[in-house]
Amino acid sequence: MQNERTTEDIALGIRRRVFEHTIRNNGGYLSQACSAAEQLAWLYNEELTLGNPTLPMIPKPFEGVPSPSNPDYHTGAGYNGPAAPEFDRLFIAPAHYALVAYATLIEVGRMAPEGLEMFNQDGSSVEMIGAEHSPGMEVHNGTLGIGLSTGAGLAYGRKLRGEPGRTWVFMSDGEVQEGQTWEAVQAARFHGIDNLCAIMDVNDQQCDGAMDSVMEVGDIRRKFIEFGAACVEIDGHDVQAMRDAKNEPHDGRPLIILARTSPYQTMPILEERFPRLHYVRFKSEDERARFNTSIAADLGVDPIDYAH
Repeated sequence: MQNERTTEDIALGIRRRVFEHTIRNNGGYLSQACSAAEQLAWLYNEELTLGNPTLPMIPKPFEGVPSPSNPDYHTGAGYNGPAAPEFDRLFIAPAHYALVAYATLIEVGRMAPEGLEMFNQDGSSVEMIGAEHSPGMEVHNGTLGIGLSTGAGLAYGRKLRGEPGRTWVFMSDGEVQEGQTWEAVQAARFHGIDNLCAIMDVNDQQCDGAMDSVMEVGDIRRKFIEFGAACVEIDGHDVQAMRDAKNEPHDGRPLIILARTSPYQTMPILEERFPRLHYVRFKSEDERARFNTSIAADLGVDPIDYAH
């Protein structure tokens, strides 16, 4: 699928959808849209080679887990197209970015807008924390740190089979506090898994607050290089920087792009809540109204009428 819109326009559309959802539902993963919109827009609109979706534009209800009695089970990766050798594959490691991922699928024409209305509803596959049956998801990555390992395993298998498609992983910086992330890089370097690429949203915040208040992680670019990756650090809101970074030579090594971002990019009023931005639920109707008016102006839309 080719999208004729610019990546920057798609990123704006992602933020507008997540903003509207958050205001209407008095809560949402708003800051993740601020920090990651350009990254996901770039992946889907420019970088990934994907086939047409194999699943309905309006997501089906949850149809159960894989089992002998459920032969038609499928993962949500069908929204990224078929898992054919010539196509790329994408793992979204931080499953709590699901709302942003769903908005991305809508903006690039892979899922209908009605899908977002099913978000976090009983019986829906459009989960709040993306599971393997959720749109765009191939595996359940709710435990942070396993995404890069999963991607490395798939990429290694594809390399051994001589498949031309690459494996991309979208990550968050909280995952560098997990030892499995570093094991994955070390193993990928040892086995020469250079068809593995990752872009990491480095927004310096996590569930319990600012990253450094939970665990200082030091110079993560240097660490990635020491563990065997090729690693480039960029402005995560600069699409051209992403285009340049993916061309970094990395023969025999995985490529890690560190995308430094702001969790209140284009929505400066969110800085009032920093570093408690992991999930934004408004503390009062007055705060909800203020944020609605301020963010709508920043995004160039009318305030959301959430009374209906």
